[in-house]
Amino acid sequence: METGIAAINHGADAVYIGYQSFGAREAAGNPLNDLESLIQYAHLYHSRVYITLNTILYDSEMDEVQHLIHQFHNMGADALIIQDMGILEMDLPPISLHASTQTNNFTVEKVKFLEDIGIQRVILARELSLMEISKIRRSTSVELEAFIHGALCVSFSGQCYLSHALTGRSANRGECAQPCRSRYNLVDSTGKLIANNKHLLSLKDFNQSQNIRALVDAGVSSLKIEGRLKDMGYVKNITAHYRQILDKILEQDSNLSKASSGKCVYSFSPEPNRTFNRGYTSYFAKGRSVNMASLNTPKSTGMLIGQVVSCTKEFISIKSTIEINNNDGLCFFDRDDKLLGFKVNRVEVDRIYPSEPVNIPMGTNIYRNYDHNFSQTLKNDNTSRRRIDASVKVEFSEQYIKVSICDEDSVKTHIKFQHNGSPANSTERMIDIIKKQFSKTGNTAYNIFDIGVVLDGKSVPFLSVGQINEFRRKLIEQHTLRRVDSHPVKRKIIEPNSTPYPEKKLSYKANISNKLAERFYKKHGVEQLEKAFELASLPYGKEVMTTRYCILSELGLCDGTKGPGQVKYFLQDNNQKYPLHFNCSRCEMKIYFPE
Repeated sequence: METGIAAINHGADAVYIGYQSFGAREAAGNPLNDLESLIQYAHLYHSRVYITLNTILYDSEMDEVQHLIHQFHNMGADALIIQDMGILEMDLPPISLHASTQTNNFTVEKVKFLEDIGIQRVILARELSLMEISKIRRSTSVELEAFIHGALCVSFSGQCYLSHALTGRSANRGECAQPCRSRYNLVDSTGKLIANNKHLLSLKDFNQSQNIRALVDAGVSSLKIEGRLKDMGYVKNITAHYRQILDKILEQDSNLSKASSGKCVYSFSPEPNRTFNRGYTSYFAKGRSVNMASLNTPKSTGMLIGQVVSCTKEFISIKSTIEINNNDGLCFFDRDDKLLGFKVNRVEVDRIYPSEPVNIPMGTNIYRNYDHNFSQTLKNDNTSRRRIDASVKVEFSEQYIKVSICDEDSVKTHIKFQHNGSPANSTERMIDIIKKQFSKTGNTAYNIFDIGVVLDGKSVPFLSVGQINEFRRKLIEQHTLRRVDSHPVKRKIIEPNSTPYPEKKLSYKANISNKLAERFYKKHGVEQLEKAFELASLPYGKEVMTTRYCILSELGLCDGTKGPGQVKYFLQDNNQKYPLHFNCSRCEMKIYFPE
């Protein structure tokens, strides 16, 4: 909840958050009362809260999930993010449904189907290019949401079964053990070692900073930051970074409008390189690119700050234009490409004294993966002030004072107070005091930019500063309640239909794990279906990952001729050899569990 509030304070138009169960990040669960508190806080700014119910579900869980959905609706949740289509066969309240990226929203046909069955928003596959998003937009009218920042799953979302095959922890149940971050060898069919002990499936982090305008032009209406398991400093920094980019776009284009209220003023300069990151990639935004993976480590490397020019037993010197401070964390790759790090004890001019002796060759790149001063700044409570513009009018009659407020969304509140009629010694002085006190909004959500005083006569009654402050407090308190109550929740009744699903035959990759999901797909014309991978007895010989990322392309080995079904390469760990299949016509790589 606290991190969600920080996201809103730093400019988020919406926050997605999970309950204690049934969310795709099991470790990021929250109790109901925290969800309700976040919803109330978000709605003050007309920001929205989307509850994640984006795991596959088992028959024994369906009654509990249906009950939870009604609770979320009654709390005022703006939408549910779902994966399991069995939910559409439930007795649902009129709540908007968003199709999670876990539903593998990669094609025009899939997105069009989701629109036709009543889904309000589709969260697109991360692998889509700007051109492919534009194509989907031209063929649909459903709201489109795209990831723009954070950790990348190497597999198509919802299509990764490697964690479950290895550990019994299913990514589709929010329990992913992240085998994609492990080390592997790449060998060919002759046993030749191509790559040794590398993180061959570990992608860099997503960063679409340079493509936000292009995403808007492509038809995306919601920009999504991955960060449910990140710390609050990360959430503040990255949210503020994209808020500033988006606000500049909104200022330049009168055809676009902001989705929530208030303006943010920050006490720091947002910089994505200064919080957790594995290095950055724009992935497939403009087609296949190089250096998508972080082959040598799955950990945060942070920002490249320079190169070593000398190293002694006591200190090192770095050629850099970036200021380095006491308690910073620096890191580097040794001759074996192993990531090593050290803490900075002190800095004297161009000499950096590490907490323990290090031996770093001259010319080695040095990164900062912990920026102490920046991290301390982000721990402050006042890193952002989000204020809603409002005007106040104070009207005097013979017996009453009417105080009213109207904000940037034209939400209005007024309160009447009785006064004793005793005139002030100086009308002009009294009006100045009234304006001064009403402008003091302190830690509230409002920026009072205009205060008008209207007299029904020649004089104004005397009011003490305490009385004026009490009027202001009650007015803002009631107006806050009115804003929350006036939040425009989009209610949506799903009308069952029989729109044909794009495929007649579905394998385990459709993730059908309950009877309601089976009924859903059959109603939509599916003639043959398999149960979910998680319900199968053995994983041997099955495809456990499908990815647009290609190891051969990443290593510069792609010749475009590895046709479907031709097994020439294997991923190898300590226990297994996983066959790799390449479909070059679709530019996809598949990983199979050994027979």
